[in-house]
Amino acid sequence: MSSQNERMKIQRLQDALFVNSTRFFAALVLFTLTAIIVSLLYGAMPSIKAFGLSFITSHEWNPVTEQFGAWPSIRGTLLSAFIALVVAVPISFGIAIFLTELSPIWLRRPLGIAIELLAGIPSIVYGMWGLFVFAPYFADNIQPWMMEKSADIPLLADLFTGAPMGIGMFTAGLILSIMVIPFVASVMRDVFEIVPAMLKESAYGLGSTRWEVIWNIVVPYTKNGIIGGIMLGLGRALGETMAITFVIGNSQQISNSLFDPATTISATLANEFTEAHGELYTSSLIELGLLLFFITFVVLVLSKLLLMRLESGEGTHS
Repeated sequence: MSSQNERMKIQRLQDALFVNSTRFFAALVLFTLTAIIVSLLYGAMPSIKAFGLSFITSHEWNPVTEQFGAWPSIRGTLLSAFIALVVAVPISFGIAIFLTELSPIWLRRPLGIAIELLAGIPSIVYGMWGLFVFAPYFADNIQPWMMEKSADIPLLADLFTGAPMGIGMFTAGLILSIMVIPFVASVMRDVFEIVPAMLKESAYGLGSTRWEVIWNIVVPYTKNGIIGGIMLGLGRALGETMAITFVIGNSQQISNSLFDPATTISATLANEFTEAHGELYTSSLIELGLLLFFITFVVLVLSKLLLMRLESGEGTHS
């Protein structure tokens, strides 16, 4: 009896140790997040006091006159991420569908490994490849063709115009899409694989085509995972630094053309933080980092709300 009581005491002690340790690690995450926010706010306070909300809307970035505006960097961050997702999501969806539904069994493993290897390539390698290989080819062969074909189309004519230099917003978006594809495709492939085979076999037994099974069974069953993969890719695109710095042109000027040089928040930080002198200059760069943190937070919140809305709507459609 005493040995049983002793064993129960040990089990209760182990259980309490486990609960408190997990609670500590959870609190540590929240503490670290709070510390980052507080440090960014403290470092950005001189810029916040000097410029207020005009820092977000201003187009001017001039270290000489100490006039700083974040809009070119914010616009570049959002636009490059948008271009990356527009290109990457359909391709990633096609890759994941092919690997799980259409590919021969002998090809699935090597092709899946190749996709995962792409995700492991350092971003600076993508940047160097984009600058020295892709950008010259893009300038000589693709940009002139795009400009010629879009010349008579009202909206596209303004987006695809300018000198074919190879570097610029559109190139940065394409390089980002190549970097995002492995992440999104891997997540989509994993969630597609958890669809019960019985559901698909039942649909085939009722006479459904392969496309109908994919669109009516696989996609609805895994929609939360699909959105999660897209959000993962968006987070990767928003925070990318080195690859973007190589190919975007690093210009604080705003242009309607996607072929013109631009910048992003992360590229501005990478280019200018080591050269910043003076409290206001450094504080403005820190405020840029704070804005990038806020943008990422808003994206995550919106994705969570979208997932909650999808979950609440399940089972309501006949």
